Amino acid sequence: MKILSNDIKLNVSEIFYSIQGEGTRAGLPCVFIRLQGCKLRCKWCDTPYALKFNGDSSKMTFSEIIESVKKFGCKFIQITGGEPLNQENVIPFMKLLCDKKLTVSLETSGAFDVSEVDKRVIKIMDIKCPASGMVKLNKFENINYINKKDEIKFVIADRKDFDWAMEIIKQYKLTKKTTNILFSPAFDIIEPVTLANWLLESNIKARLQLQIHKYIWEPNTRGV
Repeated sequence: MKILSNDIKLNVSEIFYSIQGEGTRAGLPCVFIRLQGCKLRCKWCDTPYALKFNGDSSKMTFSEIIESVKKFGCKFIQITGGEPLNQENVIPFMKLLCDKKLTVSLETSGAFDVSEVDKRVIKIMDIKCPASGMVKLNKFENINYINKKDEIKFVIADRKDFDWAMEIIKQYKLTKKTTNILFSPAFDIIEPVTLANWLLESNIKARLQLQIHKYIWEPNTRGV
C-alpha cells in the first residue's frame, strides 16, 4: 500500500536534535520526534506539555516531519511523546522511516497495542510500576511482541516498585525475551545509589540507567 505522505498528518509537539539520554543507546546523537497526546497521567511525568492535543496548529504531514528531520543529518530517530501510539497514523509513519533506512526507536508506555508496529522498529516499553499511579493501564499482552533488540524499562520510586518489577520479570520471563531490561530511578524521588544497591543485591540480569540529559542540562530544559 502506497503511503500518501503529503496527506497524512500527526500532531507534533517538537522535533529536536540531542543526545539520547536513556537506554542501551544512551550518549548517541539522536533526532527526537515528540508527538502529542497521552491518556496516562504518571505522577512524575516530565513532559506534561505533550499530554494534550493542540489542534490543527500542531499538525504536520509526514513529508513536513521528514524534511525537518533531514536538516540534522542523523539517521537515528526516536519517536516519543506523550504516548506516540495514541495517534494511529504513527504506525505507517514509522514504517516509512524504516523504509528510508533510518534506525527508528519507539518510546511507549505499553498501554497501547504494539502488535502492528513495524518489526524493524526498536520498541522501548516503559512498564508502569505502582507508584506511577498508572499500573492498571499496563497491557501485558504487549510482552508477546517484545524481541531481543527491544528494551523494557521500569521507573522505580521505592522498594515496593522494585519488588513489583522483580515479580513481573519473573512472571513473564522477561530475561528470555530481551537482555535489555532497564531500571531507572524516578528523578529526584529516589537516589540512584539506592536503586544500584538493590540491583546488586538481587543479582538480576538488568542494568541501571540514569536520564543523562538531566545531568548534562538543567532537568526541566526542553528540546534536549
